[in-house]
Amino acid sequence: MLKLRYLFPFLLLLSALGSLSLPGCKPREEQLQDSGGLAFSADTVKFDTVFTTLRTVTKRLWVYNRNPKAVNIDLISLDNPSTSPYTLLINGDLQQTAANLLVRGQDSLLILVRAQLKDNGLNGAAKTYVQEDKLNFSTNGQQQHVLLRSFGQNIYLHQNVQLACNSVWSSDRPHVLYGTVLVPARCTLRVKPGTRIYAHAGAALVVEGTLLVNTPADFAPGTGATDTISAKNANVVRFAGDRSGEAQYATAPGQWTGIVLDAPSRNNLLRYALVQNSTFGVLLYNPKNDQATQPDLTIQNSVLRYISGSGVSFAAGQSNTGLPGAAVLSLSGRVSATNTLFSDCYEYAVLGYGGGSFDLNFCTVANFPATGAVRKTASLTFTNASAADTTLRYPLAVSVRNSVVWGSIDDELFFQHYDAYKASVSVRNSALKTTLYNLAADGANKPGLNAGALNNLVNQDPKFVRPYGGILADYRLGSTSPARLRGPAVGTNNPLRDLLNLPRDAAKTSLGAYESTKP
Repeated sequence: MLKLRYLFPFLLLLSALGSLSLPGCKPREEQLQDSGGLAFSADTVKFDTVFTTLRTVTKRLWVYNRNPKAVNIDLISLDNPSTSPYTLLINGDLQQTAANLLVRGQDSLLILVRAQLKDNGLNGAAKTYVQEDKLNFSTNGQQQHVLLRSFGQNIYLHQNVQLACNSVWSSDRPHVLYGTVLVPARCTLRVKPGTRIYAHAGAALVVEGTLLVNTPADFAPGTGATDTISAKNANVVRFAGDRSGEAQYATAPGQWTGIVLDAPSRNNLLRYALVQNSTFGVLLYNPKNDQATQPDLTIQNSVLRYISGSGVSFAAGQSNTGLPGAAVLSLSGRVSATNTLFSDCYEYAVLGYGGGSFDLNFCTVANFPATGAVRKTASLTFTNASAADTTLRYPLAVSVRNSVVWGSIDDELFFQHYDAYKASVSVRNSALKTTLYNLAADGANKPGLNAGALNNLVNQDPKFVRPYGGILADYRLGSTSPARLRGPAVGTNNPLRDLLNLPRDAAKTSLGAYESTKP
C-alpha cells in the first residue's frame, strides 16, 4: 500500500491535467446577458451661457450597467456626428461614435462632453439661443437617449489685439477678452451702458489711452425716489471672469488680471460698473514713479469685489508683475472714488505705492473674504516708498471722508512713513476699524484718528445688514448702525444720491456708499 505522502503529489498532477480539459468559468459580472439596458448620471448634459466660437468646459456623463451581468453596447452615436457642436471622449478615445463596448455587471463607462457653438450671425435681441443634439445608446435592442443642450451667446471676441482708436463697446453682445487687449495711447475705449465684459484666465485690459465706462452723456439715471440702480440693473457695466456664471466661480478671485491703466493713461472714468473675480480691479501702473505721467482714475457708483493676487486665486489668472492683489492698486497714480463699495478682497481694497493722491468720499470698505485667515494686510494701505526701490520716496496725499472702513482684521488702515507726508493726510467723519491709530493725538509715524476734531467713529461696529455673506453679502447699514445719519449735509462736494441712486438725507447723510434714512 502506497504511503499517503507518495500519493499526494500524484493526485495534484491528476488535478492539474484534468483542469486543462474543463471549460473556463467567467465571473458573473463578465458573463454577457442579452437583455437589460443602461442608466445614466443625468438625462440632460447642460451647458449654461456658452460663448460662441469658444470651447466650453468639459462635462461628465456616467453610463451605468446596474445589471448583475455584462451588457454589450452595440452603438453610441450623436444624431448628427459630422456637424454636431459637441465632441465626445468615450472611454479615453476622442470619437463621435463607438461600437461594441462591453460594460461589466455593476460597472460604468465615462463619457466626456464639450461644446463649441458657431456664431448664428444675429445681433440685437437674438443674442441668445439654444442648440441641442442627442447622444444615442443601442443596447440589447433597446434605444436610449441623453439630451445635450447649450444656451449660446454670440460674442465679440478680443484676443491679443490692439483696439481701433476710439472704439465703442455696446451691449448687443458680450465682449470676451483673451490675452492682452490694448487701448493705444491717445485713443479712447468707450463702454456703453449694460455692456458685459467677460475675461478668460490671465486676460488683461491694458489702457494706454483713456477708458470711459458709462459716461454721464451715455447714462443719466432718474432722480425719483424709486429710481434705484441695483447690481442687477440693466445699465450697469460688468467686468467679470468668464466662468463667473458657474456657482463655484461666482465669488472666486484671481480669474483674470484686471484693468491696467498704463503711465500715459489719462482721464479714466469707471461709473455705474461692477468689477470682480480679478487679480487687480484696476492697476494704475507707473513703475518709474514719474510724477509728470501719473495715470488717473475717477470711480463713481461702482462695486469692486472678489479680488486676489495670491495663492487663494482659483484660476490661472494671477499677474506676473509680482505685485499683490487689490481692488485698486496704484503705483504713483491719482485716484478719486465716490459712492463706491470695495468688498471681499483677499489682500487690499486700496493699495498705494510710490506716493500719488487718493480721495475716498462716501465709500464703503467691507473686507470679509471667504478665506478670512488668509488676509493679514490692512484694507487701506499707503506708502510714499516706491514698490521697486523702497529707498525712493515720493509725494503722497490721502483723503478719506464720510466713509466706512471695516473688515475682518483689527487694523484696516496703515500709513507707512506717515510723518513724511502727514500734512497731506485727512481722515475724518468716517467709521474706522483700527487699534494702531486709536489715538487722541498723533504719535511717532501714527495718525491720531480718534481726535475729537476729526469726528471719526473708531472701533464702533457699523452693523452691516449681512457681512460674511459671500454672494449674499449686504453691506448697507443696519437699522441700529452708529454710522447712520452722521455725515454732512448734501452739497457741492457731497453727492445728492448714494450707490443705489437713492436720495441722501438732505440734512444729515449716512456714512459710506449706502444711504439709510429709515430704520
